[in-house]
Amino acid sequence: MTLVALARAQAFAAGRAQPIATVRHLHLHDHPFVLIPLAMAGEANAPLAAMFGDSPAKPRLLVVAQPRNRDERFAFADALSAELVPYLMSFADQTEAVAVDRGRDVRHRYVDAPQVWVPNPGGIDFLRLFGRSTRFRRVDGDYPVPPTVPLLGQWLTFLAGAAEVPGSSLLLNAVQALGLHWATGQSGAEDNHLGSLLAWIEAGAQAAREAENGPVAGPATDPEFDNRVLAPLIADGDPALATVLHELLLPTWQQMWRILDRLRTLPPGDRVAARWDSDRDSYSSFVEHLAEGGPPQPRRDGAVAAAARLQRLENAAARYAVQRAFDDPLVMAEYRLAGVAFGGVVTLAAPDRVDDTGKRPVLRPRIMVATAETIRVEAGATLTSPARPAQKAKVVSITATPAGHDVLLELSGGMGRKLVAEPGTVPAVGEKLLLTTLSEGYRPGAALPDPAETPWTHGGPPALSSDG
Repeated sequence: MTLVALARAQAFAAGRAQPIATVRHLHLHDHPFVLIPLAMAGEANAPLAAMFGDSPAKPRLLVVAQPRNRDERFAFADALSAELVPYLMSFADQTEAVAVDRGRDVRHRYVDAPQVWVPNPGGIDFLRLFGRSTRFRRVDGDYPVPPTVPLLGQWLTFLAGAAEVPGSSLLLNAVQALGLHWATGQSGAEDNHLGSLLAWIEAGAQAAREAENGPVAGPATDPEFDNRVLAPLIADGDPALATVLHELLLPTWQQMWRILDRLRTLPPGDRVAARWDSDRDSYSSFVEHLAEGGPPQPRRDGAVAAAARLQRLENAAARYAVQRAFDDPLVMAEYRLAGVAFGGVVTLAAPDRVDDTGKRPVLRPRIMVATAETIRVEAGATLTSPARPAQKAKVVSITATPAGHDVLLELSGGMGRKLVAEPGTVPAVGEKLLLTTLSEGYRPGAALPDPAETPWTHGGPPALSSDG
């Protein structure tokens, strides 16, 4: 993006991170749970340690003395479940009624939901893989595990799945959260180092260079640390391992809480609360699924389920991009630069204009907007104003002027059901208006076939042989 690239150049020149947002684009819980996982290098998703908790003054640490030992891995999962699952379930108490079907029915959801923070995208990947490796474990038969282990796996899989949804705030990583609001003068790859990224924001480039040599934020450890310190401790079964890992993870723990405090200094965007409502819906549905004894999530989605999920994620990504632009002038500026959004002043208004050319008269006010900005819309295009998202503005004509353009618009929706507009619903002469082709309106998904109606290559019935 052009303006983000400019902010990076300015950050490099100034030696200090630059803001790229005026509001916070994520929900920040009053009672979050911070989890810093650490994995053993060279082993597929072998947990080595985890520092976690919901109070900055009380970090708790779990350590796996021998990560290659299967029993110790599941003992780690059992202990982590005993700490994390009660937090996750602590919000499953008080419910509220939500109107559905235009008020003809109600459903219930929990009034709050949990929020888990990890340092970086690698932490989310670790939780996803660890969930997959634990949610199918049997609690009886050969090699049983405690009942808490598959339960933890289902919760981790749920959280990791939520993290894939753009705009969700159930499972967040600090690197992405900071990068959403500040631009540094280093590369995107360097931004993945949590300590360096935070140093750019807090103190500047010099502090960031020093932080690069500091402890990593997991889930992978530093190779030199592995060879010089970690390997001998594990090989000898040295009880000092817990102390060493505590000292390794404590700086990241402290950084995580400073990051949360810094994010709290930004006011939340207007549409953040609505996205958190969706998170609460998702949480409520999953808790109900567990209460009913529902099975663990499948290893992989079927063809139809995968297509439906991809469609939901694409729609969520498009809606999230629009909502961020509507909430934040700095984000919208990128669209104004591209010409798909422009600001202007209302110079003429006919708020009571009625169109009676159809079968029945309808209210269709018209306004004239004068703009000096570049615009790349044509007559017939439909525009929306973030100030009145329920109202549509159809471009009737665009006339060039010495100062820019005069755009004649015909309004529909968001003005009440009568032939006289509700007060304030039609922009008045002199009002500054922002208009854009962006829309956060509902977009219906494409119709997908029943799984039984798909070809055998996609999980449907097998093909018939030539002899019937």
